[in-house]
Amino acid sequence: MIHRLFPSPRAAASRLERESGRPAGAALALLLALAMAVPAAAAEPPATPQALAVTVVRPKLETLAETLLVTGTLLPREEIEVRPEIEGHRLLDILVEVGDQVKQGQVLARLSREVLDIQLAQNTAGAAKAQAAIAQQRAALDQAGAQLTEATASVDRARQLRKSGTVSQETLDERERAVKVATAQVAAANEALAAAEAEAVLVKAQRDEIEVRLKRTDVRAPKAGVILERTARIGAIATSVAIEPLFRISEDGAIDLDAEVPEVAMPRLKVGQSAAVTPAGFETPLIGRVRLISAEVDKSTRLGRAKIALPADPHLKPGAFARAVVETGSRDGLVVPQSAVMFDAEGAYVLKVTDGVIAKARVTPTLKAAGLVLLETGIGADDTLVARAGGFLRSGDKVTPVEAPATVGRIGDEVR
Repeated sequence: MIHRLFPSPRAAASRLERESGRPAGAALALLLALAMAVPAAAAEPPATPQALAVTVVRPKLETLAETLLVTGTLLPREEIEVRPEIEGHRLLDILVEVGDQVKQGQVLARLSREVLDIQLAQNTAGAAKAQAAIAQQRAALDQAGAQLTEATASVDRARQLRKSGTVSQETLDERERAVKVATAQVAAANEALAAAEAEAVLVKAQRDEIEVRLKRTDVRAPKAGVILERTARIGAIATSVAIEPLFRISEDGAIDLDAEVPEVAMPRLKVGQSAAVTPAGFETPLIGRVRLISAEVDKSTRLGRAKIALPADPHLKPGAFARAVVETGSRDGLVVPQSAVMFDAEGAYVLKVTDGVIAKARVTPTLKAAGLVLLETGIGADDTLVARAGGFLRSGDKVTPVEAPATVGRIGDEVR
């Protein structure tokens, strides 16, 4: 079968001799020439390899925001500790719970007041007694004043009569002594009245004190805010020297981010700078403002602190973790996609395309934005750069550039 399909060269030459009438040697030579010519005719010259097509972009002059990333803990802006203003009274009622919004002066808890009610009743009786004593002393003063008036008139008559010899000197002396006695009695009555009135004032002051203490049996909120913690327990004896206050209140419910800031970034922070704060569990950041900047840096951690005021939000919980991006300024420069910038042991670089040939260029990145990088040195506005997949290319490679528009952003992060 195989020999019939593929005859040997000698058999083929014999057949060619019979059909063409040529000698067998000539036929064999012709057959060999044809066999060598067929592969040569079938083979084609190798094609020139085509250049790789790559996406390229041109730098654009844009303004990117210079930002600083900080982290910290949410804390009340002003925390108020509410303690009892009187001691030794039991807690009878607790009227608020953690998380409640309270107004200034609102009653938070009530203390027992039985003892103070008894003292008030005693004071009321004392006040009545003091008023009675005042009335009594005024009557005594009036009586002493009448006696003094009578004694004075009597001595005046005795002096007139003494001139005519009708009254003896002894009688005149006696009536003058009566005037002195009456004068002393008036002075004593005045002093007794003053003492009674002073006693009434003391009783009134004691009453005022009792009434103040009675008012203080209502534990009130010094300022409006949100109840952060309640340690008050019904039946407990109130004391101002307790370690824990009865309540802790966040004044006006205002919350700040207490952020830790690296010492090298402290000079860039300024009061009033905008910050996008994202507390734990939040999907959308809250826009706050830098409110306070610490005047010192912790020498052990090398961190400073900054307070970032946040808008009112019922979902903010003191003690929660949060991160913030503080906008510290902005810069103008040439912006390229982040994918166009690559790094090696010597630093950052980009790949330029000039006349279809790749060339590596060192650059200095300063800011990065969502997908963009601002380059300070190394490129020009007219350069053409490989947009992505530059790691597969080397200097000197030939490529076919394909232009693609670059997307420019605004909110940036500092390249570290």
